[in-house]
Parts: sequence; structure tokens; C-alpha cells
Amino acid sequence: MIRKTLVAAAALAAMAGSAFAASAWTGGDDLPTNPLACDGTPGAAVAKPYDGGEPTGAPDRKGKKITVVDVPKLIGIGYFNATSKGIADAAMELGNVEAKTDGPTQANIDQQITFIDNYITSGVDGILFAANDPVAIAPVLKKALSKGINVVGYDANSQPDARQWFVNQAEFNGIAKALIDNMAKEIGEESAFAIVTSTFTTPNQARWIAEMAAYAEKCHPKMKWLETVEAQEDNVLSFNQATTLINKYGDELKGIFGMTSVATPASAEAVTQASKCGTIAVVGLATPNAMKPYVEKDCVKSVVLWNPVDLGYAAMHVLRAVADGDLKAGATSVKAGKLGELQVINGSEILLGAPFVFSKENIGQFDF
Repeated sequence: MIRKTLVAAAALAAMAGSAFAASAWTGGDDLPTNPLACDGTPGAAVAKPYDGGEPTGAPDRKGKKITVVDVPKLIGIGYFNATSKGIADAAMELGNVEAKTDGPTQANIDQQITFIDNYITSGVDGILFAANDPVAIAPVLKKALSKGINVVGYDANSQPDARQWFVNQAEFNGIAKALIDNMAKEIGEESAFAIVTSTFTTPNQARWIAEMAAYAEKCHPKMKWLETVEAQEDNVLSFNQATTLINKYGDELKGIFGMTSVATPASAEAVTQASKCGTIAVVGLATPNAMKPYVEKDCVKSVVLWNPVDLGYAAMHVLRAVADGDLKAGATSVKAGKLGELQVINGSEILLGAPFVFSKENIGQFDF
């Protein structure tokens, strides 16, 4: 994947007159991109046949109590604490689901695979997951399907045939547009920025970054992309990487994107400690509680996200609908409790909704 991505990035850099010509590899994947219109015109939904997997010999679970394990990328951080809460809330509301969250304390794909494999062995009816690597996780998820276990992803996808459905928090091109537009608004059309992400193989971040590159090239072509660095969803490493970018690029650096709920507040803290608030903008994906101190001090103006509690809640409802046989290939929507009807997109994805921008005017209204 990395070799192909480097080739794709080299092709991007070769574009005549592009502001990306001198840029380092962005960290995006090599899949096709679909940048939205610069004027905000919504993208048209494209019908696509179901491309998810199917469990082998799954028993009749309709209306029966089921046991579900949620294995996110890692446990113990605010973002996945929030998705776990949503899963637990939905399970309690449904009344016929016993759900628990378990997983590694680091964003490590090998450890995540081991956790899932152990739950396959011990026996569960359903698995929810947020993948650390879309390819590496696929074999163990296919193993779960082969044992008749229902498998639903959220937050970060696997290969489609390794799970039945994926709950997408927002479409990748929508997130990309929100991030790039807000950064352009803050630093101007001819300024330079860098990115702090988790890893170059983390599927949702690589997809967002690829779409960001495509949208920036289309709608903000004079912005300069300096570098993308990995920080493993680690707070200290994220802070250190942001500090390194600040020191490395000096006055040229006008903005930092944080691509994770850890990287964004850590980058804001690095900017704060470097006395660069108001000089270097931080725009990123994070939970509002982690960003409130920086937003309230006017060090951060734009935090892009969705409600991760709702994301976990939706994922649990989708798995219950799958187990009941109410959500099948060819469906165009699914009922998700208090969230109402959610749309099926891209064959086997469920869309939570459009991204939301937290700012000083509204961030105090949220608590997660």
C-alpha cells in the first residue's frame, strides 16, 4: 500500500503549477478520490451493489438476547470512551443485547487481532470493531463470519467483504472539505500547513488525507502542504511531533491539522507552549471536552467532528438489525433508535451524517 501511495503522491507532485509540487508525501491512501464542489453543492449519491460479507451458518437470532463485543482501535482515550458509551446506551435501550468494550491500550493492529480472535474462540454473537489496519484485520474478521458471527465496523473500516456493514461517521470527502475550508479561512489561500496523524495505514485517516489532497488541489490550489507525520495516537508523541514541525518550519508553518482526537489537542498544546497562538492555526478532529480550553482561549477556532456517542449508538443498532435479519443486502436505510432512519451508501455503509464544526460559539453546549 505504501509503495503505491508513494507512486500516487509522485504523480500528484508532478502536476504543473501545483502548490503541492514541493510537498512531502501526504500520508493519504491510493484509492480514487471524489472531491466535493468548491461552492458547497452536495455530492450526488451513487447507487452501488452490496459488497459486504456474509456469516456462514448464522443461527436465528431474531429478537433473542445476543452477546456483543466491541473492539476499537484502543481503549482508554476520550473518543473511544464516547463510542463505548453510545454502544452501552443502545444495548440498554434495546434490552436484548449484552455488550462490552475490550481491546488494546495502544493502537496496535496485532494486539487488536488477538483480542478479536480470543472473542471468536470464547464465543460471541456479534463483533463491533474500528480497524487499525483495513487489510491486516480482514482475515480475523472473515474467521468470525465463517463461525456465524455478525460483524459490523464503525469509525475505521476493513476490507468490505470482511464485515457485513460499516457505520461511516461522515463521508470522507465531506470531512476533507470541512477541514480544508476551515484551515483556508484561518490561514489564507497561500499559506503552508502540516499534519499530525496516527499511522499511514490507519484507514479512516489515510482516506481523509487523500480526499483533503484532492479537494485542496481543486479548490485551494495555492495552499502549501509541508509534511505529514505519524504519532501513533499517543499524546506525548503527538505533542513532540507538533513541536518538531513548529521548530522545523519556523515562520513558514501557518497551520497544523490534527487527524485524531489525541493529535489535535496535543498540537494545540504544542502551539500554546511555543507561544504561537494566533500565529499557527490548529484545525482538526477531536472531542469538544478535550478542545474547550484551547477554544475558550482563542488558540483554536475550528474543531471538526461528529458525535462519537451517536456513532457507537448507531453501530449497536445496526448490529442488532443485522442479527434480527432486518438489515439485508439491497437495503437503502436502517432504523437506529433515536437517530431515526440512517441512509445506506456505497453498497454496505451506513452514514451517520454530515460533519459538525465546533467553535467558541457552540462548544460549551456539548459534553463528551
